Amino acid sequence: MLHVDLKGKTILITGASDGIGKSVAEFLMKMGARVAVHYNSSKTSAQTLVSNYPETRSMAFKADLSKESEVYGLFDEIISAFDKLDVIILNAGVFLKHSIMRNAQDWFSVWKKTMDVNLNSVGLLTKLGIDHFIENKGGRFVFIGSRAVFRGETEEYLAYAASKGGMVSLARSVARSFGKQNIKSFIVSPGFTRTQMAESFIKHHGEQKVLDEIALNELTTPEDLTPTIALMCGGFMDHATGATIDINAGSHIR
Repeated sequence: MLHVDLKGKTILITGASDGIGKSVAEFLMKMGARVAVHYNSSKTSAQTLVSNYPETRSMAFKADLSKESEVYGLFDEIISAFDKLDVIILNAGVFLKHSIMRNAQDWFSVWKKTMDVNLNSVGLLTKLGIDHFIENKGGRFVFIGSRAVFRGETEEYLAYAASKGGMVSLARSVARSFGKQNIKSFIVSPGFTRTQMAESFIKHHGEQKVLDEIALNELTTPEDLTPTIALMCGGFMDHATGATIDINAGSHIR
């Protein structure tokens, strides 16, 4: 297994109680990082995760990212507990269907909820993070984007694709604007990844449908993303600031 020394690094990862976020958080703790594990509803999963690595002094923090006040509260609580952050990984997101066949009011309500979680909370945490990093002479952001930004999505997920597109543009702008202040910003862009959310799709449509879209013989797993993110967190990819790393099993090549 790749080893990246992250001892002395304090890292916030949103949406870290399951899926990609959980795998990343666990890998970072294995590498010695102290991790702020954010969750919304999966308290047991988050607390169990941090309890498995007591030597890192990691902690779990709850917040509903669709609520502005809780985003502020999350950041304040983490800084109060940890004093300083070195890396912020913006992973949390929702993938909500809202077919264009729905009436405009229902369709737009899903659009707004998606934007609140996937983009508005990201924007606010980015602003809070920039202020914090400037005060502490540097830091790193890792934004978990999506293949949907570059390939597009089906009509049921217009809000999701648009929200991730906004995130990628934000991440690139941070990289260009704040590099001189020792702030780096990266994007990791996964395709279809075997998570709990993906399993429901596989159950309904069959695994072969997904395999037919990719170039490899097996689906991407959350663990396939963790080494790249660890290298970003450790400062080993700083001159790739602003870059997007595609991890999608060759299903979309740019």
